[in-house]
Amino acid sequence: MYAGLQELGVANGEDLKETLTNCTEPLKAIEQFQTENGVLLPSLQSALPFLDLHGTPRLEFHQSVFDELREKLLERVSAIALEGKVEERYKKLEDLLEKSFSLVKMPSIQPVVMCVMKHLPKVPEKKLKLVMADKDLYKACAVEVKRQIWQDNQALFGDEVSPLLKQYILEKENILFSNDISVLHNFFSPSPKTRRQGEVVQKLTQMIGKNVKLYDMVLQFLRTLFLRTRNVHYCTLRAELLMSLHDLDISEICTVDPCHKFTWCLDACIREKFVDNKRARELQGFLDGVKKGQEQVLGDLSMILCDPFAINTLALSTIRHLQDLVGQDTLPRESPDLLLLLRMLSLGQGAWDMIDSQVFKEPKMEAELITKFLPMLMSFVVDDHTFNVDQKLPSEEKGPIPYPSTIPEAFTKFLQENRIACEIGLYYILHITKQRNKNAFLRLLPALVETFSDLAFSDIFLHLLTGNLTLLGDEFALEEFCTSLFDGFFLTTCSRKENVHRHVLRLLLHLHHKVAPAKLESLQKALEPTKQSGEAVKELYNQLTEKLELRKPSPAEVTETPSMELPLPTVPTPASR
Repeated sequence: MYAGLQELGVANGEDLKETLTNCTEPLKAIEQFQTENGVLLPSLQSALPFLDLHGTPRLEFHQSVFDELREKLLERVSAIALEGKVEERYKKLEDLLEKSFSLVKMPSIQPVVMCVMKHLPKVPEKKLKLVMADKDLYKACAVEVKRQIWQDNQALFGDEVSPLLKQYILEKENILFSNDISVLHNFFSPSPKTRRQGEVVQKLTQMIGKNVKLYDMVLQFLRTLFLRTRNVHYCTLRAELLMSLHDLDISEICTVDPCHKFTWCLDACIREKFVDNKRARELQGFLDGVKKGQEQVLGDLSMILCDPFAINTLALSTIRHLQDLVGQDTLPRESPDLLLLLRMLSLGQGAWDMIDSQVFKEPKMEAELITKFLPMLMSFVVDDHTFNVDQKLPSEEKGPIPYPSTIPEAFTKFLQENRIACEIGLYYILHITKQRNKNAFLRLLPALVETFSDLAFSDIFLHLLTGNLTLLGDEFALEEFCTSLFDGFFLTTCSRKENVHRHVLRLLLHLHHKVAPAKLESLQKALEPTKQSGEAVKELYNQLTEKLELRKPSPAEVTETPSMELPLPTVPTPASR
């Protein structure tokens, strides 16, 4: 409590204790101690007895004076940090820190010492080490001081950042597994600016401040974690963090990050969920502008493009372009904008391989993706148009054209072997589901059972698919639809992929009332958790069971109601005469 007072020649509680122990007249000793250590203001001495008359303890008076002086001192320190020449102001603060630092462990004086340190751009290393070595001091110091400690202590900074990164990933997963299934409000609904206001991004932004070294450390943490886990949410955080610093005009960092302008342009596209022609040219300019010897920047650009929000925007734009090309009677290879979208998708999807191998070169695009796969997707769009037009014709003019039920073997092969084709194919399936196109959905569904890296069973795709399937809610009453969707797709992997199990239960929690009772009963048995199932699966299954129990009619309703018709009394026939 009195730490450091003796070093400044100020008497403390221990001095008073010693004085009282060795004196013969304690009252005189106390009076002398008060005179020597009280407020040295002559006019005050005559006023103090007046406070005594009002029953105000001296401690209360001195405490209020002390608090007032401390506030004035804090204000003065903040003022010194802004006035005069830079060298002069920092010299004053350094002198003040030298005089006051010995009191840093004294709770009542500590805020003043911390305030002085906060305003110093470079706190003496010796004092930083003393703060770092004491947990309480480290906890109490301002973030401006902590930045100076962190920039030379990567492990300590990592300990501070790690819980925030874990929290961020958990928040993303909670959104993907949310029980609120909606086609209008999904994982990709919040705008980029709204996402950047999240707690983790704001905290990291504050921790970094204008410190380029700390920013580089965070980026290194994100790259390392992305490599270790393949979790694409780290790519989202990389982009969000840069744009959060951009929002605050932190030019010290934005000007040195070579990805800044590219990310800024892409952020605008993500906001619109579409890459227009003007922005496409800008993005292409950035990619083409990567000079020889600077290829390493492709690693960061690929990570920015691997962000699921970027992939979502690029894939949606690709589907839209393909539909436009059908109307224009144009082939994919003749569209520069479409080729750029594919180039960026390819760069994003190749992020992990590029950072892992440290070979910074744009992935080579397979020609068959453009010459075979995309025209095949366009033929599916044509099939839909043809069928829809045929359905609208008068019955006597209708041709006997059933909806195509088979899919080309090449389509399934592309989804299995080509990552970009698989991504675009999955987004096309999301597109037709959102259009309530049951026929096209059931036609392409079998191709999803086996896809590149099991992308069809990834959380982001299943989150979007379950949301879009709510638009086909009435189809769940049909045996054929449920068999194709559940038996033919979901249940093929439920037992080995817990995330799929969770998504199916989420869907049934939302649409169980639409499913035929017999089918629902068999699904309930098939989805029963095993001993190895996680708590999340068991919790969802229990919720579903409770809902189904509530829907069951009560025994009283089940028993057959007695007939209301009364039997007619038998009337004897009149005797024949």
